[in-house]
Amino acid sequence: MGSGAFLVETCRQLGDELIKAWYAHGGVESGEGRVEGDENSVQNSPHSTHHYPPVIPPDEDEVLYARRLVAQRCLYGVDKNFMAVDLAKLALWLVTLARDHAFTFLDHALRHGDSLVGLSREQIIGFHWEPKKQKKFGEDLIQRRLDRATEARAKILNAREDVAYRDQEQKMALAEEALSGIRLLGDACVSAFFAGKKKKEREDRVDQLFGIASAYLEKLKEGKLDHELRKSLEAAATSLQEGEHPIPAFHWEIEFPEVFSRENGGFDAFVGNPPFAGHITLASCHRDFYTDYLREQHQGSGGKCDLVAFFFRQTFTNIRVGGTLGLIGTNTIRQGATRASGLGAICKSGGSIFNVTRRLRWPGVAAVVVSIVHIAKRLEIAGKLVDGRAVERITSFLFSVGPETDPQPLRSEGVYCLQGAVLRGSGFVFADGKQPPNTREDLSRILDSDSKYADVCRPIVNTSDIYGEAAVDTSKIAIDFGEMSFEAASSYPLFMEVLRETVAKERTKSQAKSSGAAAASKYWEYSHPASQLFEVARRLDRVIAIAKTSETQAFVFVDPNWLLSQSLIVFPDDSISLLGVLQSRCHLEWASFFSSSFKDDARYTPSECLVTFPFPVSWRENQSLEEAASVFLDHRDRTKVNLNEGLTDIFNRFHNRDERDAGILKLRELHDAMDRAVLRAHGWDDLAETARCEFLLDYEEEENDAPGAKKSKKKKPWRLRWPDEFRDEVLARLLELNEQRHKEELLLAKSKKSEEKPTPVTKRVTRQTEDDSSQTELF
Repeated sequence: MGSGAFLVETCRQLGDELIKAWYAHGGVESGEGRVEGDENSVQNSPHSTHHYPPVIPPDEDEVLYARRLVAQRCLYGVDKNFMAVDLAKLALWLVTLARDHAFTFLDHALRHGDSLVGLSREQIIGFHWEPKKQKKFGEDLIQRRLDRATEARAKILNAREDVAYRDQEQKMALAEEALSGIRLLGDACVSAFFAGKKKKEREDRVDQLFGIASAYLEKLKEGKLDHELRKSLEAAATSLQEGEHPIPAFHWEIEFPEVFSRENGGFDAFVGNPPFAGHITLASCHRDFYTDYLREQHQGSGGKCDLVAFFFRQTFTNIRVGGTLGLIGTNTIRQGATRASGLGAICKSGGSIFNVTRRLRWPGVAAVVVSIVHIAKRLEIAGKLVDGRAVERITSFLFSVGPETDPQPLRSEGVYCLQGAVLRGSGFVFADGKQPPNTREDLSRILDSDSKYADVCRPIVNTSDIYGEAAVDTSKIAIDFGEMSFEAASSYPLFMEVLRETVAKERTKSQAKSSGAAAASKYWEYSHPASQLFEVARRLDRVIAIAKTSETQAFVFVDPNWLLSQSLIVFPDDSISLLGVLQSRCHLEWASFFSSSFKDDARYTPSECLVTFPFPVSWRENQSLEEAASVFLDHRDRTKVNLNEGLTDIFNRFHNRDERDAGILKLRELHDAMDRAVLRAHGWDDLAETARCEFLLDYEEEENDAPGAKKSKKKKPWRLRWPDEFRDEVLARLLELNEQRHKEELLLAKSKKSEEKPTPVTKRVTRQTEDDSSQTELF
């Protein structure tokens, strides 16, 4: 609910639609007219919208009058922050305020609580969050209280416009009195989940509380109130509110009984902007077991799932059949585990996505790109739109074509990569500048004292070194003892002294106390030396590398004898055809889409975008692909030299609409040719014939078009890329190819297993002479 901005705009728009409906049904009347009938009837009140034409009080504007009715009868909101609830009330009061009229009563509709933690009516009656373990108890008593609350709340909703605020508060008090006991049972039940880490601990606690609750309700049936039993339940419920991260549980069906008790219960629509939180923040900024609870409530969710997925699931649960929702989500809503847990699960449960804006730069301070998604529940809506373009269907990937399932890891592609070395200690590096404690002058003095020190020195390179200048910067030198023992490393005493004074002390002070002592005691070793990587890579003259996080998105050949740092992803392969496939837009678009990133940073995540990528068949033997990649790479290298610029600058000029340098223009042509070669290698000649790049915005940015408003000086995110429709077609085909190959691999594995014959059991034992050692899988 936040500050109430969504509620205010909804109030305005629904108010306008209400006025249109009035005029469509005969207009409005002004004055204190009266319709004959029961004078206490809401339908016959001059201030009732059930009468057409409605009678607007003479001292009130029809727009404000319509908004007041909408605010009182149609709008609901929930927030876990008390202040946000108060701000939302204030915002609605300001937009509905009329002179000489009382504030619109909103306490019944704007509520405090955690939207994601709570139980349904059935779960409370069964006193368990799992349907199979629910035990029916006190259903009649609970239903009677719900009916009382619903009746009291109905009077609030249908009250005349001139009913005193105090009268509304009294009706609300009656409803709260009826609901307090049910709320107590729900909170106590939820507390059992958070009472233990293991399932048995939770089950023991919920069984204990069930016994207390059952006895408490039996006493109530007899007309008695057992204070001790109630105190036990209150203590359990209160435990949720204790600690660093309190949980104000919110039971939607109990708090808004009139919404869910009607035929085809649930809300007609949801709009909102769920909070932005990645899976790490979700776990660290909430109570222990919070994520476990959300996964328990929303079956099929899991993995590295962002918070937004659970808000989508909860709102979809709360809308009625035929209802709709429109939420703003981070761009991860269509990626990885967040997609599978959110939109993927919703589409399997009868959800139909009918309108999306896939990429919109958030206009606020947060540096994120958002997606706006509209979903209907078991209702097919014609005229679906993707970024304003008419389509026939929209998948949970927010594509108009392709399958709904996540890509699966493929074992047959034969391509792998590894992260570079993690040093964990600035004292390993000698460089000119402020960052390392050791300078190149320090290194020169050590090397002059004994040339053997050069044996354990390597140039260390990172992202800025390979992308920043025309030639790779190898001026920084690192001490590299590899996997030497302490005794072996001690034969280089000057280096060991440097590491004792720098790395050992840094690691000791490290906040990672669990591993700090061990790391400090082995201060001459890297935290992660990437031994497997360099063992294979240094058999080759060159290997392929790309930055883990960089807008440049360039795959390059690098010298494996350099110390490649943790900021790089390295492929121990020297194939120019491989570099061509990886650098092609087929793979870059796949990597951009499936490498989950909370912000809009370009991240390369091999576990999500490499092991799942279906390479073209026989790509290593494809001469056309090799030639296209070779020509592209040669020209890119020449362009760097000719312009005396690094790949980052080349990349920026490549995507600059105003660029006119002949070398850059030629580079664009060669990249297109390489893309077409990869498409043809996949057998998609139809796509290769129509592949064309355009300068398009990577995401939309809201502009303030008001007169006199300052224009944004931020550079527009133009990018030379495939149009969305073409890109989606390529990604959809790659998804289908991934699905096909995964099924083939499963069938092959099943076939091999069935062909294996059991070894006969004999008394004779033979000595195994063959080498049965297996190759370690590097990725």
